[in-house]
Amino acid sequence: MIIIEQCPSTNSAIPREAPHGFALMALEQTAGRGQRGNSWEAEPGKNITLSLMLRPQAMEASRQFEISEAVALGVLDLLRELGIREVAVKWPNDVYVGDRKICGILIENALAGACIARSIAGIGLNVNQREFRSDAPNPVSLWQLTGKEYSIGELAEKMVNRILARLDRGDNHADYLASLYRRSGTHPWALPDGTRFLASITDVSPTGFLTLSAYPDRPFAFKEVAYLISN
Repeated sequence: MIIIEQCPSTNSAIPREAPHGFALMALEQTAGRGQRGNSWEAEPGKNITLSLMLRPQAMEASRQFEISEAVALGVLDLLRELGIREVAVKWPNDVYVGDRKICGILIENALAGACIARSIAGIGLNVNQREFRSDAPNPVSLWQLTGKEYSIGELAEKMVNRILARLDRGDNHADYLASLYRRSGTHPWALPDGTRFLASITDVSPTGFLTLSAYPDRPFAFKEVAYLISN
């Protein structure tokens, strides 16, 4: 892992020729990207903002959701080791503590024929930040949860190791399903056209498609449905 002072985005800055397991962490991102085109708020020097190069061996493009599962579960493994409770994965790969978001993940894949040549996993983990000033509705940091300061370098290395272990292990789907945010019960959702409805999660397929009780015959891809989170 290499740590640099600043860059616009670690996903853009990480060398494309980097080997499997190489990580680039920036103490400050000036244009960090989140899911759905959102920006990622991170106070300089207080949080983990890194990108991890992954080169899965002979993985077909249809299996790319396995990478998303491994990355999210690796973060969960780290948080659980730190004694954080109520951790969960909000489909497809945000990491929550209770109803608050502690980690965002953005994965960008490049293909070689029918297989994945490389995956860049951009990870933002809120660590020592004490106050959030953006309009993000529900952020939380490790400091806010525990009152402790952490070494972001040491924590980042542990996180990378947990993610690589999950990817090497494979067969993470059952753990992913068991770790889903609001896996039980009925909750509010919204379609891109503004339609709102209540539904429970019926399943997430190994390819990442979400099935909800209100639309049993319509699997949803990312961005085709949104979870509504109360402030």
